[in-house]
Amino acid sequence: MLGVLVNMITAVLGGLIGTLFKKGIPEKITKAVMVAVGLCVIYIGIDGALKGENTLVLIISMLVGTLIGSLIDIDDKINRLGLFVEKKFNKGEKKVSIAEGFVTATLLFCVGSMTVVGSLNAGLLGDNQMLYTKAILDLVSGTVIATSCGIGVVFSAVSVLVIQGGIVLLAEQLNGILTTQAINEMTCVGSVIIIALGLNLVGISKFKVANFMPAIFLAPLVCILLNLLPFSI
Repeated sequence: MLGVLVNMITAVLGGLIGTLFKKGIPEKITKAVMVAVGLCVIYIGIDGALKGENTLVLIISMLVGTLIGSLIDIDDKINRLGLFVEKKFNKGEKKVSIAEGFVTATLLFCVGSMTVVGSLNAGLLGDNQMLYTKAILDLVSGTVIATSCGIGVVFSAVSVLVIQGGIVLLAEQLNGILTTQAINEMTCVGSVIIIALGLNLVGISKFKVANFMPAIFLAPLVCILLNLLPFSI
């Protein structure tokens, strides 16, 4: 869990640094940097998506996972949580949406290949190297997001603990069960989702990215089911 704790600290630091320097950075600069971050996120997503070994696993996982996420409306639940935090901590400053910063940072920090693979490596192998690398990237991206969205980014550290920590603990319990193929497919699905997040950051789309998240955890199950078939797909 050390990697998760380090990532939490960098998320908080990034949020605080970005908030402190927010007023000294012109809006056009923060918007331009956000687009740059979005493009980098898209690249990271594409790179991770190529690790998939079976396109059918991706399709089934995304379709079923999105159906489940939409029925539960995870995106709405996260936004409600963000609004709750905003009401508690936003003392009348209407220009800054704590909810927006919380939701954007939560999705950026907790969805994607580095989150899944890094947490799995920590839980299965005790290797925190990828989470340390991710922590550095989150420090930079968190700072940039906070210059635009404000203090809400700081509260995303709780999401890092719950989501990444949960994957680490789950991986510890599944040690010896998850195959390399299952991990690759989880990486692929998570990376496709982070492409959607990158498109949101660039301003091209307004996907409810959180509703896609169950697909990540369905990928290993789909792998198992397909491998049980008497014929190859």
